[in-house]
Amino acid sequence: MDVLLLPLELLGIFAFAVSGALLAAQKRFDLIGSLLLASLAGFGGGVARDLLIAQGPPLALVNPLVLVPVLLAVILVAVRLLHENRLRRTLLVFDAMGLSLFCLIGAVIAYEAGLNPVACVLLGLTTGVGGGTLRDVVANETPQLFNPHGVYAIPAMLGAGVTVLTLELGVFSVWSGIAISVLVFTLRMLSLRFGWRIPLAGRQTETG
Repeated sequence: MDVLLLPLELLGIFAFAVSGALLAAQKRFDLIGSLLLASLAGFGGGVARDLLIAQGPPLALVNPLVLVPVLLAVILVAVRLLHENRLRRTLLVFDAMGLSLFCLIGAVIAYEAGLNPVACVLLGLTTGVGGGTLRDVVANETPQLFNPHGVYAIPAMLGAGVTVLTLELGVFSVWSGIAISVLVFTLRMLSLRFGWRIPLAGRQTETG
């Protein structure tokens, strides 16, 4: 399982780090600010996951290899090999990639740690949304988690749930993992394309 998870985690870190570096470029941060925001986005969900299951220091602190995708993301954005287009889709695409990978990884790691299925789904959700939320809060943006234009947590929760189901049935594999990630990514992008949203918490009243 670890042979599968590490490449997926590195890819997820890269995707979220790109989203952080792109947001830093939008905000006109310097390179240090870009590196910080990319690191928060790339590591935030994984650090929260590792701390919650309390199985030793977070991966971001013990494996220097995880720094490579963050540095690569910052460099690619700095030299404009990756940049925002007019429709502001590049950031959201990489954010959706990170979300689709991290909800899967978080659920698998929680399952391996012996958590019950509900806890595994919740930890998968936390891993998926954690980095993007930290990125947006630090950059003074409305977190995608709370943005009414497009659903964010629902695809991540669905992906984590399907992952746990396949693990419980003993049919989880590389191919099922890829299929789950593609499903989460597709749902997230479709929600942005068609403006899917969940009902608001309460009715707004007019004030006069």
